[in-house]
Amino acid sequence: MFDNLVESSSHKDDISRKGSFVIVTLIVYTVLGVAFFVAGIYWYDNHLAEQDLELTTLVAPVPVPVQAKEEVHKEEAKPVKDQPNVDVRKELIADVTRTELVPKEVSAKASDVPPVRRGVTTIQGTSDVNAAAPMASGSGVGTVVAAPKVNIADEPPPPEPKPAPRAPISGGVLNGKALSLPRPPYPQIAKAAHASGTVVVQVLIDENGNVVSAHAVSGHPLLTAVAVAAARSAKFSPTKLSGQPVKVTGVIQYNFVAQ
Repeated sequence: MFDNLVESSSHKDDISRKGSFVIVTLIVYTVLGVAFFVAGIYWYDNHLAEQDLELTTLVAPVPVPVQAKEEVHKEEAKPVKDQPNVDVRKELIADVTRTELVPKEVSAKASDVPPVRRGVTTIQGTSDVNAAAPMASGSGVGTVVAAPKVNIADEPPPPEPKPAPRAPISGGVLNGKALSLPRPPYPQIAKAAHASGTVVVQVLIDENGNVVSAHAVSGHPLLTAVAVAAARSAKFSPTKLSGQPVKVTGVIQYNFVAQ
């Protein structure tokens, strides 16, 4: 029994030594692996700038539009224009075979308007159209129906243009041309001041010979008011230039003598 115990104790120590060796070996390899991994990371970071890297951009593909289905356009039925049952002509021209009709004018140039057909009612219009189903005109060689005439009243003549107003003409001194030239009164204040002399009044005469404006241009201040009032009452004969009455501008002179 003691021999077995010794052998069992020795076997247990051997297994323990082997287990310790395996564990130590794993730890050493793990430490070395971690060390190499960390060293590789640092080495890669240091040499990363030296590497020629190419930046690649991923672009989403352009969507291709779905082609729309071609719509089938059905040809719409065109409205059928009603054809008249009579011929239409811009001008009523008889056929050359109708010798009983004498033309108004004879020309060597052929007309673009087709002649009136025999046995078909024809009216005058704005186009040349042959009837699709011509209406018979009855017995005879053809019927021509002329469009009714519309009388358009003559437009009234435009009004005669009015002559442009002319500038007044100068008449100079108008004393001798007046039909009526009232004399101004001598004011009492002017007599007391012994005022005298000539007063010149500028006047404007209209087409009828009436004074429409007057103002004194020279003279004693005590005499100008009565002179202007007398000038406004003056009357002249109308002045005409090329048959047209015109305005006249001029002066009227009044002499005052001291009393």
